Amino acid sequence: MGIFDKKKQEEIKKAIEKIEYGTVLITIHDNQITQIDATEKVRFSPNKKNQLK
Repeated sequence: MGIFDKKKQEEIKKAIEKIEYGTVLITIHDNQITQIDATEKVRFSPNKKNQLK
């Protein structure tokens, strides 16, 4: 198993805490975390008055 240092742990934790809906993708190369991508989704509740019939 590769090195999983405190800096990487903190970055993953921050990425998870920042988003309400979305994904956190961790890229690993040669047993090392090389990249962390966070994609946030914004969701809207359906407005029943404006829905098509």
